[in-house]
Amino acid sequence: MLLQALFGVTGFTLLAPAAAQTTTAWPSKSIRWISPFAPGGGADITSRVIAQKLAPALGQQVVVDNRGGAGGNIGVGLAAKSPPDGYTLVLGTIGPIAINVSLYKKLPFDPLTDLAPITQAANALNVLVVHPSLPAKTVKDVIAIARARPGELSFGSSGPGATDHLAGELFKTLAGVNMVHVPYKGGAPAMFDLMAGQVQIVFSTVSTAIGAIKGGRVRAIAMTGDKRFELMPELPTIEQAGLAGFQVRNWYGVFAPAGTPRDVIARLNGELTKILQMPDVKARLLESGIEAAWSTPEQFAAYIRSETSRWAKVVKDSGARAE
Repeated sequence: MLLQALFGVTGFTLLAPAAAQTTTAWPSKSIRWISPFAPGGGADITSRVIAQKLAPALGQQVVVDNRGGAGGNIGVGLAAKSPPDGYTLVLGTIGPIAINVSLYKKLPFDPLTDLAPITQAANALNVLVVHPSLPAKTVKDVIAIARARPGELSFGSSGPGATDHLAGELFKTLAGVNMVHVPYKGGAPAMFDLMAGQVQIVFSTVSTAIGAIKGGRVRAIAMTGDKRFELMPELPTIEQAGLAGFQVRNWYGVFAPAGTPRDVIARLNGELTKILQMPDVKARLLESGIEAAWSTPEQFAAYIRSETSRWAKVVKDSGARAE
């Protein structure tokens, strides 16, 4: 009952009395799954792993459509304005769902009223990586270099408002350093430029960085979250490495346009919950630094509300803005 009460005040319309029920068999055609970032990043990997399993579960094709740009706002906005008929889904991430409302003056959609949450899907681990030319092997090294070269170091991100962007802003605030933010249309383009030496630092998702780390093309320094990554246990968290108060946790979730019929939402939640608990799905995600997660729509809505409040403070304290 508490979760339902929390859900009722978030603005999400999933459980509104006027929510429709489907009158015909669903699904009767292919489903578009929008991934709001460029191919190759954590959101793309998660989308494709889940879509591959969801298609046979529903008996229809699930087509992943990458619509990157504006920190995820373009893809999520496209989904939010799509017909609420159960044939458009989007993998919303922490940026466009919980952060961008504080970062941008105006969004082309309202995360609380234009979308219906279905389930949380994953927690994507992030790692601080640097170009090998930067003589840093620890968090303290990175801070010392940034302080000695104010305004000279640049950090790339998958776009304004994405977790890797806010991680950089929080790092700047807590460490008292000045670094230049360079936004890209996804994590993969940012990683390519890091490998090329166009930027010196990225707070990347593990899924995007792991190949470059293993290949020695970038150097991993520390994890951004509240725990070490079991596949790279030698890396401390940034907080463990000495920067008190630094914790950045990325997450992904599945949404439909607001007004999508209740029975469609319930069916999708049931199928996705089963998929996200499959051992092969969990293993495939984990090898990319992504932890499978699942929830009821009500639980997910309450979590989004708490995250929106938390990141509003981070954005305000950092002074970060995006247009």
